[in-house]
Amino acid sequence: MAENNEPLLLTKEDSGKKKEKYDYYENCPGCQVEKSKAENTNVPWLQFFFIWIITLASALPISFIFPFLYYMVRDFGIAKREEDVSFYAGFEGSAFMVGRTFTAIIWGMVADRYGRKPALILSTLSVVIFNTMFGLSTTYWMALFSRFCLGAFCGTLGPMRAYASEVSRREHQALGLGMMSSARGIGLVIGPALGGYLAQPADKIPSVFSQESIFGRFPYFLASMVISIFAFGVFILCFWLPETLHTHEGDREDVDEEKLVNTEEGTSNSWISLLLNWPLMSTIIVYCVFQLHDMAYVEIFSLWTVSPRTLGGLGLATDDVGEALVVAGVALLLFQLLLYPFMERNLGPIAVSRVSSIVSIAVLASFPFFVNLKGTILSVVVDAASAAKNVLSVAITTGLYLLQNRAVDQHQRGAANGLSLCIMSICKAIAPALAGALLSWTETRQSATFLPGPHMIFFLLNAVQFVGFLMTFEPFLAKPAQDFC
Repeated sequence: MAENNEPLLLTKEDSGKKKEKYDYYENCPGCQVEKSKAENTNVPWLQFFFIWIITLASALPISFIFPFLYYMVRDFGIAKREEDVSFYAGFEGSAFMVGRTFTAIIWGMVADRYGRKPALILSTLSVVIFNTMFGLSTTYWMALFSRFCLGAFCGTLGPMRAYASEVSRREHQALGLGMMSSARGIGLVIGPALGGYLAQPADKIPSVFSQESIFGRFPYFLASMVISIFAFGVFILCFWLPETLHTHEGDREDVDEEKLVNTEEGTSNSWISLLLNWPLMSTIIVYCVFQLHDMAYVEIFSLWTVSPRTLGGLGLATDDVGEALVVAGVALLLFQLLLYPFMERNLGPIAVSRVSSIVSIAVLASFPFFVNLKGTILSVVVDAASAAKNVLSVAITTGLYLLQNRAVDQHQRGAANGLSLCIMSICKAIAPALAGALLSWTETRQSATFLPGPHMIFFLLNAVQFVGFLMTFEPFLAKPAQDFC
């Protein structure tokens, strides 16, 4: 039975008029969340903690392989020449996103049909299983298969985007999605840091890990195990996650009425309506361009920093790369908590994304000149540049998250984020393979007259970033006629 609450919360416009009450259903978890939001205007820190830690668990496995991927592929013996290692590493780096491409829309549909919570529970469990399998890989093809399965079954990102918008009031949505973006960004930098520090422990700390131990026989298992243990703890925590999807058990009248209204307004739950929603689709396309750039950057940064100086790299150890990524993770967390919500309120998500794009281009243009530095100065500069680049990337991503979720109503939000994730995964699947191949090519042209060695690869990255910047302007990027958040 519905519970009438006078103006705690107003529903959406219905033919130009607003209803004066909101009907809450006792057996509907989504209604309970809405009621809590209406009665409590404070920041929902507990829900934001759930968002942060679940997103972190799903993000850690994505890129933790990059610091040791070069050595792992070399150890498998599949590359006949040293110049070919980056080529094969690119395919292994792409496998996760290829798997996610095939299932992202399905996970969005599952979240819309059965709820955000079941989708998040199953996705987190998959991290435990397939990430462990990857660490125990004995061949290149086993590692490739486990990464593919990890991407296919880890459907956290799409449902979590919808959840982050639904669990908080509008004035707190930027912070909620910022928490998600920061967790994802931290996962993308702390993951590689763990991979850099924990890879090949028997070689680094022979007094603790012997060559005959499991960590000696599987030199890349320790990093996988640590992430899998963390993911298992988060999997248990997911059972306390509040559900936000409306079910209205026992009385579907209002739901049917809402669907009818939405159909008349052109926002029905059909895939056609999503594809025809240009404010949504334009935001997704812009988002995917930036994600193509970011994934290529993560792969190139990790491979370039450990490549020999004779090939245009920095010749750093995996520990040095891990240190740079830890610094980036700390900077990212502080930025998302302290600065981004303020910037979004005063400038708006689009303006923040544009400014971040231009500054990011300037930062990335300086990277090729790091080869002229050595020692402590090199470490400090790499740490600072890596932190700045990751902060700027996440600022762009968070703004586009907000635009996507505000372009559709709740009944389409899971599917819309699934569609976004599918298209983005295609770009991210292409990016590592393409980046690895391009890096291998640039390493063969150290004495070229035009943009020699690393100058060419960072120029190409900036070209993609600039295209994304141009696409944030009208008429390409359109604002929704109705804001659904």
